[in-house]
Amino acid sequence: MPELPEVETVVRGLRAAGIEGARIRDALVRWPKTVAGTTPAAFTRALRGCVIRRLTRRAKYIVAELDSHRHVLIHLRMTGQFRIEPPGTPPDAHDRLVLVLADNRQVHFHDTRKFGRFRLVDDPTLHLAALGPEPLENAFTPAVLRRQLAGKRRMIKPLLLDQTCVAGIGNIYADESLWLARIHPTRRADTLTQPEIVRLHGAIRAVLTKAVAAEGTTLGHGATNFYSVAGRRGRNADALQVFRRTGEPCPRCGHVITRLVVGQRGTHVCPKCQKVNC
Repeated sequence: MPELPEVETVVRGLRAAGIEGARIRDALVRWPKTVAGTTPAAFTRALRGCVIRRLTRRAKYIVAELDSHRHVLIHLRMTGQFRIEPPGTPPDAHDRLVLVLADNRQVHFHDTRKFGRFRLVDDPTLHLAALGPEPLENAFTPAVLRRQLAGKRRMIKPLLLDQTCVAGIGNIYADESLWLARIHPTRRADTLTQPEIVRLHGAIRAVLTKAVAAEGTTLGHGATNFYSVAGRRGRNADALQVFRRTGEPCPRCGHVITRLVVGQRGTHVCPKCQKVNC
């Protein structure tokens, strides 16, 4: 599933393609469940003639602000991808929604697994209010992270994956951040010391910043893997230290990286660097 760096890459790609400021001539919903909260017909009527004033990201959501003062919340889920096509390009079998722009360019939403969603809302803050702090904003400090973890008896990795704790972190970047901070993923959050919280805060920001600069992480070569709006692979895979490195030496200490299941998610750790009971 695309995480914060991948979604940020998509937003930047849509902006670079000139989608901000573009007028929507029509919306073609090819898989009804891609539209949530209303009917495809009502969704199409609401978008026709609207200008996309602004594109932003909140956690793993793309937020499209329309000049009608409404917004479209877009969640890519596991396999959602955008591409910009010239006029007259026929949709392929996995294109679930197509926006036809006033200049006749087409924005195709491709989603093999059919889990991606578009939701038309009046006030996005009502739908996004439960999300945790944005980890790359200046307001996200070690003190903020400490408050988010305070009193939580859950294991730290599942808590990091909980979008109400810290927004935008998924399986890849949770593993990478915990490795960099030398914290075992099964540690109870309320046992972390102040120095460990400071390390974890710095690790989260460093890992996500590097991944955004690399335009995300693409694993494998299948069509369902992450690709940018321009069709580029994310370059961050080579920078991963532990994720999907089972059996390889830890880049820090040389110990063998192992895989375990934490909170029903495959998890990659260095048993020497990330002690269970530290």
